[in-house]
Amino acid sequence: MQKSLKTEFLGITITSPLVLPAGVMGMAFSGFNISIENGAGIVTSKSLTLKSRTGHKGPVVAEFEGGFLNCMGLCNPGIVDGLAEIDQFKERSDIPVIVSVFATNTKDFLELTKYVNKSQADFLELNLSCPNVFDEFGIPLAASQDEVHKIIKAVKQVSTLPVIAKLSPNVYDIVSIAKTAESAGADALCMINTVGPGMLIDTKMVNPVLFNKFGGLSGPCVKPIALKLIYQTYSAVNIPIIGMGGVTYGEDAIEMLMAGAIVIGVGTAVHYRGIEVFNKINNEILEFMDENGYKSLKDIPRLEKLEM
Repeated sequence: MQKSLKTEFLGITITSPLVLPAGVMGMAFSGFNISIENGAGIVTSKSLTLKSRTGHKGPVVAEFEGGFLNCMGLCNPGIVDGLAEIDQFKERSDIPVIVSVFATNTKDFLELTKYVNKSQADFLELNLSCPNVFDEFGIPLAASQDEVHKIIKAVKQVSTLPVIAKLSPNVYDIVSIAKTAESAGADALCMINTVGPGMLIDTKMVNPVLFNKFGGLSGPCVKPIALKLIYQTYSAVNIPIIGMGGVTYGEDAIEMLMAGAIVIGVGTAVHYRGIEVFNKINNEILEFMDENGYKSLKDIPRLEKLEM
């Protein structure tokens, strides 16, 4: 039986449902290139800000049983240099690119959007949910329905690209936030960002492991949270979802699809299984499809939606 991993996301056909999320392979052309060579269907830039950021002082990453903590602090080269890397990549590849941007107010998001409009990017992601900059910026924007609506509505008026809203899991009512994003004009949702922040302690040094003390959780430990929030959101909105959070194996990706995601982000798993993880998961999805008689991703059943 001929099986296919091709699917459509916001009007573009992609060869694999797997997405390289923001920040996983840095910002360089080479990081994007090696990801697609190893099976990613979409790549995402680091979250870019108007000016470059050095991020937090190290150590900024710590592994524990079940996942990672990170407090990178949105380190990035700034929007101009970041988009130069995107354009270099797009000159050599037709793989879709999501440009992720971060700001703390509507005015700066609009300025970032104008830069992205002039690039070769395919989609614009609004990072409304970074948890490892709490110390600098306070509560994430994605925790406020008013802020989410205001920013997305304003950006939609000027963006020439489909707009993806990246939501935070660290909110009381994810469904209300997601529905607000949809009503403001978001074309898709990306969820979830890292959970937390959390903390690890070096018991010999009697110090936090991370210099910044706190960091966002990622990896297998967050998958049950991600699945629950994606499923709730899928039940409430009519726009596509990029599902991510702890996807390490093909079975995890299948769970994301069944919970309602259209495409699936694979991030921390690059550490566990190498950059080849995209091809490995692609093959594991195909094996699942073969075992269950599915010819395409559309044949994989979704859970029955919750009654809202």
